[in-house]
Amino acid sequence: MTIFPPDPNLDALRLELSRLRGERGWTYDELARRSGLSRRTLIEIEQGRTIGSLPTWHALAHALGAPLDELFGTLCSGHTPPGKQTG
Repeated sequence: MTIFPPDPNLDALRLELSRLRGERGWTYDELARRSGLSRRTLIEIEQGRTIGSLPTWHALAHALGAPLDELFGTLCSGHTPPGKQTG
């Protein structure tokens, strides 16, 4: 029997990106400058029109000074992350 993991909480990931950007007082233009990504890409990610690639999230993590494991930890928001199973 195959057990599928819960769906990742992409909304939580987008909200975390928005929160981190806002916490720093950065506009989309500022984050674009610091990450090397386009302003359009950032807007599309935050508005949920695209998920973004791993290299995109890697660039965002570096620009924001946020470790990828902490940033991606939000994907498990609402369910138990792997390796944390109880019982």
